[in-house]
Amino acid sequence: MADPQKRFARKIQELTALYEISHAMASNLDFKSVLNQILEILAKALSMSRGTVTLLDKNGQLGIEAAHGLTKEEIARGKYKIGEGVTGKVVEKGEPMIIPDIGKEPLFLNRTRSRGDLKRQNISFICIPVKIKGETLGVLSVDRLFKDADVSFEEDVRLLTIVASLIGQNLKIHQMIERDKEKLLEENRELQSELKGKYKLQNVIGSSKNMTEVYKAVQRVAPTRTTVMIRGESGTGKELIARAVHYGSPRAEKPFVKVSCAALPETLLESELFGHEKGSYTGASEMVKGRFELADGGTLFLDEIGDISPATQVKLLRVLQEKKFERVGGTKTLSVDVRIIAATNRNLEKAIAEGKFREDLYYRLNVVPIFLPSLRERKEDIPLLLSHFLEKYNAENGARFKMGNEVIARLVNYHWPGNVRELENTVERMAVMAKGETFTTEDVPLPLELSTYYPAAETSAALPSSFRPAASGNATLAEIEKMKVMEAMERCGGIQAKACKLLGITPRQLGYKLKKYKIGYKPTFL
Repeated sequence: MADPQKRFARKIQELTALYEISHAMASNLDFKSVLNQILEILAKALSMSRGTVTLLDKNGQLGIEAAHGLTKEEIARGKYKIGEGVTGKVVEKGEPMIIPDIGKEPLFLNRTRSRGDLKRQNISFICIPVKIKGETLGVLSVDRLFKDADVSFEEDVRLLTIVASLIGQNLKIHQMIERDKEKLLEENRELQSELKGKYKLQNVIGSSKNMTEVYKAVQRVAPTRTTVMIRGESGTGKELIARAVHYGSPRAEKPFVKVSCAALPETLLESELFGHEKGSYTGASEMVKGRFELADGGTLFLDEIGDISPATQVKLLRVLQEKKFERVGGTKTLSVDVRIIAATNRNLEKAIAEGKFREDLYYRLNVVPIFLPSLRERKEDIPLLLSHFLEKYNAENGARFKMGNEVIARLVNYHWPGNVRELENTVERMAVMAKGETFTTEDVPLPLELSTYYPAAETSAALPSSFRPAASGNATLAEIEKMKVMEAMERCGGIQAKACKLLGITPRQLGYKLKKYKIGYKPTFL
């Protein structure tokens, strides 16, 4: 190419092609799509027809990954072994090859059969290795139809070598993404399997009559699409049962999404449930999907449903009735397939009578109720739970703690306002703070010292005789009052305003009693 104008025009074409190729790589993460764009750019900008990118597979065979100007059938026929044909030779040697006239080259196999009669066409074939860190993993090849003697093979080889290098870099990124993707998928599969095992119904501890009824209810309702309402005091394990329902259902492979309705103010709860559009309120810098969208195909667990405001109740009712909603600040109506499991420790029937909870929403949620008994109602399960938690924390801490019958009896005799959650945290504290390997009554946390107030005959009848405590004397009025204050603080999570309402006294009176009895609240459960 001696003509300076032609050389200049060629340089412009090359730079334009390289710019477009770089842009395609930067704007698209789909590897095969990028390859097709590259081959199309080479064809349009530089008249390089029937471009192909051929890569080695896991079995060491070469196959066409992307092609321009070839049919699916022709692409499928483009298979080679290393060292076979021009393509195989380039992979074997790791060096470019130029075939000036493919009709006269016996090494050219024409496997794709896309060129017709080769002897009647003046076609040249250029094949460039695609390498990563010196290792040849494939080839980039193009056809050239030469009409004059000014065409420079060297110019084409130089340009295609640059393009092949870019493809190699993109291939490396693609392989890294695929490895990370497969790793994440494998971790997700392992996590799903672990969750299924952790939350299957067999792992719920308890053999009492009350818990047997719960098991039967879960087994009946889990395979269905029915909405479930789980009722019970705080700490009885409502979330554990909700997960057992989910992982025992056909939706087990889909998400289980939890929303704690009491933990969020009304303004944030609506956005949390339904999502929001960008700019819908101050600070909404981007579109965010809500929990309903995130749970699509799976289960949405609405914990503490009795605490939601009347305005949110109306919007939730619409979703339950129509299966449709809009994000906050949005106009597009969205549809989801979500199973609802709700839970509450409140008396919803009383809330309805007081006008605090919608009756129509109640009936939408309370299709199948499951009542979880308090720990006071299933005391025969406490030794099983103690054994389970002790084994758990022994394994975590590499310890060998034991629990004597006197300690077990004392723990069984306690009323457990925090239920199973409080019981577990009590065992954990004992495992951390115990002075010896065998727990004694001195290791029992302070609030449990008041357990003598509860008559032994009422609380230990279901226990083996070796676990039953000796009868104790009556508590004084001051002891009873102190116990009631501690119980109220425990139930209200240390929030004095709530404890005042529960006890029916003023904040000043509660402050006086806390000081009088030296009660520095330390929660026994989280």
